[in-house]
Amino acid sequence: MAGKVFFSVTMSLDGFMAPEAVPAEDAFSPAKKDDPGVRRWNRKWAELQAWVFPLRWFRENLKLGEGGEEGIDNDIVRATYERTGASVMGKRMFDLGEQAWPEEAPFHTPVFVVTHEKREPWERPGGTTFHFVNDGIESALLQAREAAGGRDVRIAGGGETIQQYLDGGLIDEFTIALAPVLFGAGVRLFDHVDPDRLALEQARSDASSRVTHLTYTSAKR
Repeated sequence: MAGKVFFSVTMSLDGFMAPEAVPAEDAFSPAKKDDPGVRRWNRKWAELQAWVFPLRWFRENLKLGEGGEEGIDNDIVRATYERTGASVMGKRMFDLGEQAWPEEAPFHTPVFVVTHEKREPWERPGGTTFHFVNDGIESALLQAREAAGGRDVRIAGGGETIQQYLDGGLIDEFTIALAPVLFGAGVRLFDHVDPDRLALEQARSDASSRVTHLTYTSAKR
């Protein structure tokens, strides 16, 4: 039996899932660290994701050392990882992550990158192999389903890739961690999604002292 297709993202209180974009090659470049746009991007991204950095599971998965906080946030992050049998992401997310992830990339499953770039699979220590898919989002999802072996497929990001899967009616469920920050501008989660094509139902909500986790089921109208 095929698992669900889902995504899980953090969103600012005013509806943005990422700051205004900077070139992917600049985001973590030492030569660009003092660039005002890059500094703003990094500051906003750190504010948005601040809830996850202290978590025990996050620290363990990235091998940042022992210890860390437990509780509802930690449980949700761990459960998200444990349900995922394969992931799909867009080229920009991969380009950013290729610079920032440790050698043992934090997925530990097959990852399918939707891209126009032709490239052989890239195997990393710890069980992550990146596969580069050149024939669209549906092909990437089909390959991810096969690789997941009945577990769920996570659409990891970024925003444009998630929007394409949502607009195509290919998402079964999603969770938003609503963070108490305001961006004013950036990448909106639901831009380019036709609201008349989706029917949403709230499945659950879980609040911690840092964020509120909102889970919805999604279906075609």
